[in-house]
Amino acid sequence: MPRLVGPGNRAGFVQLHQALPLIERQHALIEELRARAPRFVPGRDLALRTGTTVRTVERDIARLVEAGVPVQVRRGRGGGYRIDARRELPAVTFTPGEASALLASLVAVGPYISASAQSALRKLLDALTQ
Repeated sequence: MPRLVGPGNRAGFVQLHQALPLIERQHALIEELRARAPRFVPGRDLALRTGTTVRTVERDIARLVEAGVPVQVRRGRGGGYRIDARRELPAVTFTPGEASALLASLVAVGPYISASAQSALRKLLDALTQ
């Protein structure tokens, strides 16, 4: 069962400050895979780029795959990880509640963590205030 963010005094939950490093690493992994797509990137290279271990990369990639992120895994020589890196995605329609959840997530992580996060925050705010 995935660990949820919430009060640290309840079983199965982690506090937000404990979840942030994971979120930041996963974002860094996705961005690194996108930058090197369509090539497979060895776990060793991803570990070096994210300042972690190969085992941490494996666990983080497993979480991303479990969540539905389209990461392909190839074992063995010449293997590694890759992601579908389309330049643009089709339009997505969110309910106001879904948009609010995304906003809260961006604010919690810190929208200034990357240019992509800043852009996403601006787009969501624009959509909600029009």
